[in-house]
Amino acid sequence: MHTIEVNGVGIELQHLPAPGDAGLAPIVFLHEGLGSVAMWRDWPAQVCAATGRAGIVYSRRGYGGSDPVPDVRGAGRLGPDYMHREAFEVLPALLAALDIASPVLLGHSDGGTIALLYASRFPVSACVVMAPHVIVEDCSVASIEAARVAYGSNGLRERLQRYHRDVDGAFWQWNDIWLSPAFRDFDIRPDCRRIEAPLLAIQGKDDPYGTLRQIDEIEPRGRYARQVLPQCGHSPHRDQPQRSTQAVAAFLADQP
Repeated sequence: MHTIEVNGVGIELQHLPAPGDAGLAPIVFLHEGLGSVAMWRDWPAQVCAATGRAGIVYSRRGYGGSDPVPDVRGAGRLGPDYMHREAFEVLPALLAALDIASPVLLGHSDGGTIALLYASRFPVSACVVMAPHVIVEDCSVASIEAARVAYGSNGLRERLQRYHRDVDGAFWQWNDIWLSPAFRDFDIRPDCRRIEAPLLAIQGKDDPYGTLRQIDEIEPRGRYARQVLPQCGHSPHRDQPQRSTQAVAAFLADQP
């Protein structure tokens, strides 16, 4: 684990070496709204082993060991376009610093949305998204409201604290924007229709943060595969790790 500076911000980064053909495009893992490098646990290493590819895992600003966002509930409050900015400004700068031209993107939740946005504008070898958000649904808002209650009184803050240098900043930058009226109109379906790279979407059948509309309405231009996992909530890599790994490995087996 080390830190790399991107656009003047210290970003926590983990390299996973390629267990197979070093010429294969590496996988860049993009975490969820409250995620970090550590919260992926060992699943990225399992995916890299199953696919024979190297991996890059990083924590976005304000998460994990990356630099915090100053005054995140005031002057530093995120806008409704925060995932667009990550996809169109931060991620390209990070990949340029790492000399990665056409990665495989693998994103979960907010990270899945960021992967879709990046793939709509920049070259990728392939894109894998798990429980992405392409629109805001009522069930999403209800679950995020429940998370706010859990953070204040049900021990969620204490559970997250072990994974984030600034746990309050990590939580509120995500929760405040998702529950703001301005975010209800968030909709990236037009961006998704510009994606030409091969795309796999994985969704849990019991996901409380989104219905199957989230993957049904992506409609990219290129090859598109979908997999719905039973007995699975919002985190396929935690609820169904073996099935998720197998799905990713099978999809990437014939990709460059």
